[in-house]
Amino acid sequence: MSTDKNNPTEFKEVVIKPMTLTKEGKELIMFYEGCHLEAYLCPATIPTIGVGNTFYSDGSKVKLGDKITHKEAVELFDVIVEKFAKDVRSVLVRNITNAQFSAIVSFAFNVGMGNLKLSTLLKKVNKNPLDTTIPSEFLRWNKAKGIELSGLTKRRTSESILYSSG
Repeated sequence: MSTDKNNPTEFKEVVIKPMTLTKEGKELIMFYEGCHLEAYLCPATIPTIGVGNTFYSDGSKVKLGDKITHKEAVELFDVIVEKFAKDVRSVLVRNITNAQFSAIVSFAFNVGMGNLKLSTLLKKVNKNPLDTTIPSEFLRWNKAKGIELSGLTKRRTSESILYSSG
């Protein structure tokens, strides 16, 4: 549809390209989460299994004592990470690159959608995805139970680099 500047009721159709989780984004998540075939308590003391999953595809929570196969872990990761990608798409009001999107999906996968929704990171991305202070917002989320963890600092650095790459 074209825009006629003399007719304010007409509008130009804007096509928003789909944002997809990149191979690099999935690999980043898998690298930092690892793969555990028996449930364990993560640093935030939440029962976790497979590739950082705290719940199963049916929505039930992981419980200590749960076990899965490697194949089940990979399948579960694929389902859960796509759910996070869908949820992240639903809170973004700006079109961003796939690298930026992948960094935010990794962040949300780790801290949860509730924390993403409350974050200054999301507010800044939705205001201006090119804001040069956005990479430093990732780095503010490097604590579990108030204690700075070097693994989270490394992950946030990787996410900020991925965000900035695209």
